[in-house]
Amino acid sequence: MNQIDLRGRVAVVTGGARGIGWAIAHRFLQSGAQVVLWDVDAQELQQAVESLSAFGTVSGQAVELTDDAAVARTTQATVAHAGRIDILVNNAGITGGNGLTWELDPQVWRRVVDVNLIGPYLTCRHVVPVMLQHNQGRIVNIASVAGKEGNPQASHYSASKAGLIALTKSLGKELATRGILVNAVTPAAAKTAMFDQMTQAHIDYMLGKIPMGRFLEVQELAAMVAWLSSDECSFSTGAVFDITGGRATY
Repeated sequence: MNQIDLRGRVAVVTGGARGIGWAIAHRFLQSGAQVVLWDVDAQELQQAVESLSAFGTVSGQAVELTDDAAVARTTQATVAHAGRIDILVNNAGITGGNGLTWELDPQVWRRVVDVNLIGPYLTCRHVVPVMLQHNQGRIVNIASVAGKEGNPQASHYSASKAGLIALTKSLGKELATRGILVNAVTPAAAKTAMFDQMTQAHIDYMLGKIPMGRFLEVQELAAMVAWLSSDECSFSTGAVFDITGGRATY
């Protein structure tokens, strides 16, 4: 494992109790960062904090990321506890299951957009002013190749991730001269608990689109996020980084 220096940094990872978020938090801790996990599931959050504590300083905050007031309170609590926020990884997300666009329930469609797009907007709304106090920060948004290509029977998920890519580009331009870099990653599917929300046909579809013939390993994505969160990433902002095993065409 290449060593990426995140010593002295405080990192917030949303959806950090499991899967990709847990792997990112683990890599950050190995790189010397202090990590604060934000997650809606208080029980899994506590288990994640316990499992990660062997690797460094980690704590958790239970929060509904689509609730503006709750995100505001959690941001304040994190700063009171850790002193600052240097890194924000917007990882929390849901798939909303699979279905044809005209057959998907509007409430499900809205919930996917709320979690995958409104949530990152709200975290940025409250965390960016904290970063601006030091004119320094890194924001990494976990989007998806579906946001580039539009997966069939996943219009809600695809649209939410396309919106997250656009949010990344807009915010990156707004902060380009303020010392805060904002980037997105667009992974192909990684086999995590999110697969439980998908049909087997959709899982097979995603695997068939990857030229390398396998799913993404969460540690591979965590390594890319760690670099994007470091000082070594210094001239990339508003950018989208592909990690799809050859699937992406642009």
